[in-house]
Amino acid sequence: MTLIKSISGIRGTIGGPTGDTLNPLDIVKFTTAYATFIGGKKIVVGRDGRISGPMVRDVVCGTLVGMGYEVIDIGLATTPTTELAVRWHKADGGIIITASHNPTQWNALKLLNSEGEFLTAADGAEVLRIAEAENFNYAPVEQLGHVVKDDTINQQHIQSVLDLRLVDVEAIRARKFRVCADTINSVGGIILPNLFKALGVDFEILNGDCTGQFAHNPEPLEKNLQGIMEKMRQGGFDLGIVVDPDVDRLAFICEDGKMFGEEYTLVSVADYVLSHDKGNTVSNLSSTRALRDVTERHGGKYTAAAVGEVNVTTKMKEVGAVIGGEGNGGVIYPESHYGRDALVGIGLFLSSLAQKGMKVSELRKTFPDYQIAKNRIDLTPETDVDAILVKVKEMFAADPEATVNDIDGVKIDFPTKWVHLRKSNTEPIIRVYSEAQTMDEADALGKRLMQVVYDMQ
Repeated sequence: MTLIKSISGIRGTIGGPTGDTLNPLDIVKFTTAYATFIGGKKIVVGRDGRISGPMVRDVVCGTLVGMGYEVIDIGLATTPTTELAVRWHKADGGIIITASHNPTQWNALKLLNSEGEFLTAADGAEVLRIAEAENFNYAPVEQLGHVVKDDTINQQHIQSVLDLRLVDVEAIRARKFRVCADTINSVGGIILPNLFKALGVDFEILNGDCTGQFAHNPEPLEKNLQGIMEKMRQGGFDLGIVVDPDVDRLAFICEDGKMFGEEYTLVSVADYVLSHDKGNTVSNLSSTRALRDVTERHGGKYTAAAVGEVNVTTKMKEVGAVIGGEGNGGVIYPESHYGRDALVGIGLFLSSLAQKGMKVSELRKTFPDYQIAKNRIDLTPETDVDAILVKVKEMFAADPEATVNDIDGVKIDFPTKWVHLRKSNTEPIIRVYSEAQTMDEADALGKRLMQVVYDMQ
């Protein structure tokens, strides 16, 4: 199964039979359903650097024109840039053409509302219902829409980061940072150099050509980042920066070439924000406990949400969080917008470093040290995920130290560790994340649940 319809949008591999891949006919169907649901006049479209991006954009834009919409085509743009563009253009919605961290053969349609935020689960379900019904009504020739191109949005995004109250541009410039950034041959290679120039940061870009030919697996995990880690070990840089293809995830590398830890991107930024603005935080169930510890250290309250950006932002609004996000390197800062934004994360992180006068490795040592193991299991057509979840809950039902949370898969919390098993929203896999005070302990806990899945497949 290579066409996934979920809270994160419509996602699939390019090429193959209709109904089972992301191909022109299905792109037309889902774009039409979305436009029908939105029921407005203007939609923003942006895309990452994927090889299939121009084809998907042409189909999406042509379909929207056929529905009578004014289409604001912002071209090659990050996911957060497109989200902001919806607000700035006062559009009725937006479509981001990106499969985020998925490999080259994937692409997706991420769907936004008029606030530039992802559709809720209920709204997404309605779009899927409209798509399956295929009772579409296109515009007559006199009412066809048109495409307007806007190439100013990237610079507006950068300026919006510079204007944030807690982005200390003067302190950053005074530190004269030198950074190395891996932009995976996608849109980060277009926008990050201009951000660095605006912040007075000296930089070197690895994989900076926006060709869509990803230089390595695009998920910003340590096993995929040996190139930039080796570059950092050679010396001469204060910080390594890694983004995914659509620049909503952010990982840092210390000056000595060691991973800062993608889980600690949000932790470090939250610590900085909370040191200036007291308040609450939110991350998803699969994120490190370190955010809870840091939040409580600053007198705030931490809340966990189900996995999925819209679940996190919804919970952030409920509890009035001043900062939130996801442990995959996603920073959501409401003073900018309710969306993961690597540019905002970079601005806040550099501000923290500059004000504290620390090296990156020194900053990392100021946070609680947890080890997280991130495992995955490929789904087969025979996999009964619901039965697996029931079995896992039964395993720990009688354990007095275990607290079971089933709002998103099953998460088992213990006093000093936790494990979370859930079906992915973005890939045909089961994710098994586990965290403890040592990697061996975390890995052993995760593998215990993985064995349940293997036994039931």
